[in-house]
Amino acid sequence: MRWLSSATVEHLRRVAEWPDLADTKYRLLEELGRGGMGAVYLADDTVLGRKVALKVVATGVSDPAAAERMLREARIIARLEHPGIVPVHDAGALPDGRVFYAMKRVDGSRLDALAPAMPLAERLRVFQRVCEAVAFAHAHGVIHRDLKPENVMVGAFGEVLVMDWGIARLLESAADDPSARPPGARGTAAGSVMGTLSYMAPEQAAGGVAGAAADVYALGGILYFLLAARPPFEDEAAEARARAGGADAPPRPIREAAAGVPAALEAVVARAMSIAPEARYASAEELSAEVSRYLDGERVLAHRETAVERAGRFFAKYRTAILLVAAYLVVRAAMLWLFPR
Repeated sequence: MRWLSSATVEHLRRVAEWPDLADTKYRLLEELGRGGMGAVYLADDTVLGRKVALKVVATGVSDPAAAERMLREARIIARLEHPGIVPVHDAGALPDGRVFYAMKRVDGSRLDALAPAMPLAERLRVFQRVCEAVAFAHAHGVIHRDLKPENVMVGAFGEVLVMDWGIARLLESAADDPSARPPGARGTAAGSVMGTLSYMAPEQAAGGVAGAAADVYALGGILYFLLAARPPFEDEAAEARARAGGADAPPRPIREAAAGVPAALEAVVARAMSIAPEARYASAEELSAEVSRYLDGERVLAHRETAVERAGRFFAKYRTAILLVAAYLVVRAAMLWLFPR
């Protein structure tokens, strides 16, 4: 008897789990990835002649509410028509009974993989695009609840897309959201809260309601990563936060995690990731505006400048004009010295 290799068995298992697309307009091409609730496949839309990503409830998911959660995710994304959010094209049930939705196929790379090679200014501009998408979602009553660099895609033509809205919630439905209960209403051991602990606001990690302020905190965490090339809380620290019920300890200062980070940007991160929600920026737009001030050479409101920093910022902003004036004065002085009247 000839035994099949482990790789072959795994391949056959995955093929057996592929969704049944018979009698649909989709033709399955390959699996792109999978998570706890569903799998994502690349497929051809044979009617419109384009490739799409199909998200389908995984075969091993026994939770009867999984199908409704996936449809809920599709409905939430569908109401967010913004260039920074992947559009949903279709949703429904496949011939095998599994729920699916079709969305735009995104060609690009995750921000956590791209960021280390980007110049600082480019990283900050990408961050602003993320803030714009999140601000749009908030304006339409949607809280993401799992913002992190891994959930941001940067396309081949510079597109910046906020992905994975699987645990997003609507502001008006907080009372019906099992993960949005008052602190102390449920356990906070590792894995018992929804989201990523390394970027999660204290109130969310404690099991409380995650509002717009929690997304602002997570945006601050993304900015922390873009400056320090590591998350605000490493794995051990994140687990400790979970065991402590969303411990109200700030992340490790950026200056200790990475050298050369501008003090103004460090102050922006500190304010965005304030323990108290009311101490953070009031919105994603305000956070983005602070980054704009830095990029434009203006004073960052969260940072109290020293005289030296103020002078340095002034010189950096008007460097060309200052150098031209200085060059003119040097030439003028030289001319007067060489050709005195």
